Amino acid sequence: MAKQIKPLTPSQVQNAKPQAEQYKLRDGGGLYLLVKPDGSKGWRFDYRRPSGDKRNTLSLGTYPEVALKRAREKHLEARTLLADRIDPSDARQAEKESRATTFEAVAREWFGKQKTQWAKGHADKIIRRLERDIFPWMGERPIASITAPELLKHLERIERRGAVETAHRALQTCGQVFRFAIRQGQAERDPSGDLKGALTPWRPVNFASATTPAEITPVLRKIHDYKGGAVVRTALLLAPLLFARPGELAAMKWAELNLEAAEWRYIVPKTKRAHIAALSTQAVELLRDLQPLTGRGEYVFPGARDRKKPMSGNALLQAMRRTGIGKKEMTVHGFRHMASTRLNEMGWSADAIEAALTHRMPGVRGVYNSAQYLDERRKMTQAWANYLDDLRSGTNVIPIRKSA
Repeated sequence: MAKQIKPLTPSQVQNAKPQAEQYKLRDGGGLYLLVKPDGSKGWRFDYRRPSGDKRNTLSLGTYPEVALKRAREKHLEARTLLADRIDPSDARQAEKESRATTFEAVAREWFGKQKTQWAKGHADKIIRRLERDIFPWMGERPIASITAPELLKHLERIERRGAVETAHRALQTCGQVFRFAIRQGQAERDPSGDLKGALTPWRPVNFASATTPAEITPVLRKIHDYKGGAVVRTALLLAPLLFARPGELAAMKWAELNLEAAEWRYIVPKTKRAHIAALSTQAVELLRDLQPLTGRGEYVFPGARDRKKPMSGNALLQAMRRTGIGKKEMTVHGFRHMASTRLNEMGWSADAIEAALTHRMPGVRGVYNSAQYLDERRKMTQAWANYLDDLRSGTNVIPIRKSA
């Protein structure tokens, strides 16, 4: 007759001491506490697989995270599965695989691979959109079982709060996640493709920009008359002279500048590539005037509240609005469009313009974009600054065409 095992008590579990060799404290029915020489304690369940005579051991957690009462509950759950001829190890693996193929799990895996190629600001927008608008309602669903009507229901929830653009962008992001799942063998189709035309129509709005001399002149004069602080004023005056994005200008560092060489060398966040921006004499003069004020810090344009951080791009936009420049008249980003339009119309090399704007260029040319056309860009940048001065002052402007 087999010896009957006396159930464990909580104090026995708590007071079990490590020995030179690991040992078991049995609770009955195949459940026991395994005590290891390092003092760690773990619950185990020995059982015979339903498919045959082979025995197996199932881990039920560690002590004290899993107390005696909870270990017995998990033991009972496993024995209930065995009574239905279901191997608890197989059931656990199936549950684990199910969790791994939820929409959220796949989306986070996709995001982890993609974010290394994105600027931090763009990556933050993508994950914030998923976490706020998609994961709470669809995150735990197995990705392979999500249908187009189900996806549309969640996108319409976004629309109902008036965020039509966000709904369209969320649809685009979900489509990328589904296509990633297909490549990974976690889904068979992309339901987002069935929703073409299902959302309220929306199209991107271009950045407002002045592109003719008649439009540019009043913008330049309003900026020149700005009466705010020196930091914001200098950034505003530089914005039309440079070809940088608002965030790049706002985050400019003194260590990136070589005023003697009239160069600004920095990593473009959008492309992750090094870029050399040529500086006009007007830009260098503005920076030299500001240097005594902010030159001891890291940033050329430090934030008003925290000088260890750069000013925000939004601060520039707000300053523009205070000058009287309306939102339909010009944005900070619009200066890039302004320069591109005028310089192309005036006959400057398209390649030099694209390089100045740090647009990604195809093939081998793109690899060496940082120094490409630098000599030509120096001439173009100086000619552009002179042209803007002439527009603002009302001088009879001569087209700044590239000389033959």
